[in-house]
Amino acid sequence: MVNRRISTITAAQLRAARGWLKWTQDELAERSGVSKSSIVQFELERSVPYSGTVETLRYTFETAGIEFLFDGTVAKGIRIP
Repeated sequence: MVNRRISTITAAQLRAARGWLKWTQDELAERSGVSKSSIVQFELERSVPYSGTVETLRYTFETAGIEFLFDGTVAKGIRIP
């Protein structure tokens, strides 16, 4: 099992998860409590969010059924179990 503190989701994984669920950035912001501007900046890879913000986004997707895949600490994609 991968240590969640080491593995963090990437902007590409975030975009893929949001696309799979057909969530808008506004909807993700509402569901997660993370500001839309933070989501936009992360997705565009213009900023690196705080680790707590990333964990909040990850938890939001995981409770919606998305599984984030890693090979060690390297992000590999998403999966819907």
